[in-house]
Amino acid sequence: MKPNRNPTVSAFSTPLLLLLCLITLYLITTISPSLFTISTTTSSSSPYHSLFLSLSSNTSASSHLRRLTSLPHIASSHADSLAASYVLSSFPFPSHSTSYSVLLSFPLLRSLSLLSPSSSPLRFSLTEIPAPSDPYSSLASLAVPTFHAYAHSGAVTAPLTYAYYGRVEDFDKLRSLGINVTGTVVLARYGKIFRGDIVKNSQDAGAAAVLVYSDYQDYAQGDVFPDGQWLPQTGVQRGSTLRMQGDPSTPGWSCRVGEEECERVDKEEIVRQGFMPAVPSLPISGKDGEELHKAIGGQVAPDDWQGREGSPVYHLGPGPGVVNLTYLGNETLRKIQNVFAVIEGKEEPDRYVLLGNHRDAWTFGAVDPNSGTASLLELAERLFKLQKKGWRPRRTIILCNWDAEEYGLIGSTEWVEENREVLTSRAVTYLNVDSAVHGPGYRASATPQLDALLIEASKMVKDPDNPSQTIYDSWISSSDSVPVGRLGGGGSDHAPFLQHIGVPSVDMAFGTGYPVYHSIFDDYSWMQKFGDPMFQRHVAAASIWGLVALRLADDEILPFDYVSYASELKRGVKTIEEATAGSPVILSPLYKSIEEFNAAATKINDEKKVLEKKFWGIPLRKDQSKLRELNDRLIMAERAFIDGQGLSGREWHKHLIYGTSKYDDYGSKPYPGIDDAIIEAKKLNTTDAWRSVQHEIYRAARAVKQSSLVLNGGLS
Repeated sequence: MKPNRNPTVSAFSTPLLLLLCLITLYLITTISPSLFTISTTTSSSSPYHSLFLSLSSNTSASSHLRRLTSLPHIASSHADSLAASYVLSSFPFPSHSTSYSVLLSFPLLRSLSLLSPSSSPLRFSLTEIPAPSDPYSSLASLAVPTFHAYAHSGAVTAPLTYAYYGRVEDFDKLRSLGINVTGTVVLARYGKIFRGDIVKNSQDAGAAAVLVYSDYQDYAQGDVFPDGQWLPQTGVQRGSTLRMQGDPSTPGWSCRVGEEECERVDKEEIVRQGFMPAVPSLPISGKDGEELHKAIGGQVAPDDWQGREGSPVYHLGPGPGVVNLTYLGNETLRKIQNVFAVIEGKEEPDRYVLLGNHRDAWTFGAVDPNSGTASLLELAERLFKLQKKGWRPRRTIILCNWDAEEYGLIGSTEWVEENREVLTSRAVTYLNVDSAVHGPGYRASATPQLDALLIEASKMVKDPDNPSQTIYDSWISSSDSVPVGRLGGGGSDHAPFLQHIGVPSVDMAFGTGYPVYHSIFDDYSWMQKFGDPMFQRHVAAASIWGLVALRLADDEILPFDYVSYASELKRGVKTIEEATAGSPVILSPLYKSIEEFNAAATKINDEKKVLEKKFWGIPLRKDQSKLRELNDRLIMAERAFIDGQGLSGREWHKHLIYGTSKYDDYGSKPYPGIDDAIIEAKKLNTTDAWRSVQHEIYRAARAVKQSSLVLNGGLS
């Protein structure tokens, strides 16, 4: 070896070598181990997520739907049990079922006659007539007869009054016209609001009974099934009139099958509390509704209350037409069963991303709900294929298939009530798809921190009706911004997760409604002809549903954005400001708390950016304890909007930011407690009533402040 002739190099070579060693050690200890080993952690750019999209199968979705809709399968029936077994066996992951004993309702006797002093009574058959050319016509008689679940039993003979859609404002209009509905049978149209609220509003107005029909103008705008998508003349919309979530006999708690000692509330108390109607009601067809309109005289109804061209002129009544309505129902304890599949997470198995859909149907349920069930099963098959290729989620994914949703979200609510504390501490999100496909056009509603995630996912999935563009492209084509709706209504299984325990939630579907809803015509043939002939919408629904779930299950940092939530909080206050203009209430406490919330949301976003830093484009290894703590704050911020006392008069509903409308269970309202109080204050216009509004404003402000503290992550 030759001696070193350069003393300068000799003087610096050792420090330089030491520096290089330190840099190498830094890289090894801080840069993602994926540089040196196969990574076991997926991220938003995971190749598995793209692969998920390529594994879709419209043939599989079609096959699942055909099997699920082979028979009418009302909750607790033998056919429903067969459908549960099919779902259980179709899940390719460890699966199980959980059963509850709940109070369900079935019809024993229904009759309706139009009485005439000059002729014999006109008796209505109350029967849907299937089309002979429909392949499912021979099975239609197996469906439950047309009825309203939990309708009050009784017999009423009284004159008819027409009340449009049966909304509060419709009865206000009748009063302004001098029409007294007390003691009459109200005839109201389906649409606009929840049928249970139609009955309740009629009852509050003094009606003795209620008939709800599907007006041709709303449900028969073209060729009827099987020649077209529209509801045939004899089609009837079944449905529940229960004005609460869950088993009405176990409000706030659950009762598993086999529990010998189980506290229950009796039916009379449920009626007294206003959760079940105190007057009889029946759903009837458009044909029967038109016949009854001919028997109503008195003032001509307003122009916008009239029917389609060619219909008789609608009058308001009361009378002279008189009807005899009889309904006898049977409320009885029955077994229902939820079905679950679990994909256990690797790094955070105690954090749950839940995907849910219900299985029970009033009839065949091709749209509602089994288009969603078929999509869920097709999605599960894709996840199983990913698993076989090496994927495993960071967090646990739970696939949920609920029973007895149609009666009042009973299966999901009983499960949430039973597992309340575990879910409160472990649930990340709940992603709901009730009816995946009604028709064309994607729509989604969510809690606002999930808006950006939905938008990102929509950019990755092709529009099933125009493959040259993405769902995102078609979604915003008619709007300046992506119209993510706010999720506050009680119309599906997201309600117990969001409104009762504060789990961030999503509800999504293709289409905005369909005319054969809850009738015998909602069968596989209708879906194949009109809803989704190529089953590409089912595939697209599963794709975007699955992508959102994968991001939530796999991303190291949860993709929540609370800055957008702050913007939505401000937007909601604007509606309150308009509604309280000229009143003595002040909104400054709420505005101040929202500013604090926005600052906290900005701060946690900055913290996320620090954790997401890269070195030469390579992700740095994250401190797992800091990562867990930050994610927990993102999860728990939504929980802070839950108030243990609940909404006044609706204590089960505990979310102070988003909830149902007091007079429409389908409707979503920002700050529902404030909205309820404003409605009451405008009726009474007293100091105490407006003081109640101010109290609700303070309550909401305190909830927003609590959420800010959670996001900040420290004690005051």
